[in-house]
Amino acid sequence: MARIAALCLGLMAAATPVAASEVEGARAAELKHLVIQDCGSCHGLTMKGGLGRPITRDLMQHYDREILRDIILDGIPGTAMPPWRPLMSEADAMWIADYLRGVDQ
Repeated sequence: MARIAALCLGLMAAATPVAASEVEGARAAELKHLVIQDCGSCHGLTMKGGLGRPITRDLMQHYDREILRDIILDGIPGTAMPPWRPLMSEADAMWIADYLRGVDQ
């Protein structure tokens, strides 16, 4: 629980309104870690599904990046997919959407 709280605080402190293309370096590494650890805790560490649906690159590449960004930021009501908007910027969510789609960062 303390690890999640620390991660949330770190995400809030690092969230800045920048373009997705400007998310790089340490922040990109943090977001990749977030996807693997936090998204992976529901979607599976290999992203092939678990509590949440599979979010593998071959499945995600068919989705529009703005739709994925909105799902990341606002969650999906009535499901276990939480909103991440309080914890990250739109640029962060766009970076994650591109990462999930396999777009080179």
